[in-house]
Amino acid sequence: MGARDVNEGMGRASDTENRPERLPKRLVVGLSGASGVIYGIRLLEALKQLRIESHLVMTKPAQITIAYETDLTPKQVAAKADHNYGIEDIGASIASGSFKTGGMIVAPCSVRTMSEIATGVTTNLLTRSADVMLKERRPLILMVRETPLHLGHLRTMTALAEMGAIILPPMPAFYAEPKTLSDLVDQMVGRALDLLGHEWPMKRWGEDLPTPKRGKRS
Repeated sequence: MGARDVNEGMGRASDTENRPERLPKRLVVGLSGASGVIYGIRLLEALKQLRIESHLVMTKPAQITIAYETDLTPKQVAAKADHNYGIEDIGASIASGSFKTGGMIVAPCSVRTMSEIATGVTTNLLTRSADVMLKERRPLILMVRETPLHLGHLRTMTALAEMGAIILPPMPAFYAEPKTLSDLVDQMVGRALDLLGHEWPMKRWGEDLPTPKRGKRS
């Protein structure tokens, strides 16, 4: 092999090393015990429509919240996912960084779940999977549901943001002129999917919604 061949070979290797990781159309969805499980449920339905493979893990408090807030059972919610894992199944595929995914959305994310992820001291498959996203530098979106927030909550969110997580509290977008609760939920699901590069029907400022005319100064 001549010097030219060696250099070309080295160039190809370098190009491969600098190429960003190709992630599959596969997402992990976590449901924790905060109010707002409808966000995670609707997210699973959206992924099914978008033909994105979904991997679901939910905590036991999330299952209780499902009973409180919906007419569904945990088994019916699990059936909406392509793959479902037990919360204690630490040997599941999503617990390993070698299992490639396009990211993870925890919807909703309780303060306890958020805090475990921030410390890295994970006690179940949901928080372990989130920890995997951070260490593998993959997108992690936390739809934190709590209000008001004390200083400890805010510091925890800051730590997570510094680690690369995206904090996405499910704030209602009234500029989208929602008529129903479903409109509010779909708008937030769309915003979450936007962050991962996936299109989901939602009203967009300056596109679907006219920019209001500014009044004259008095």
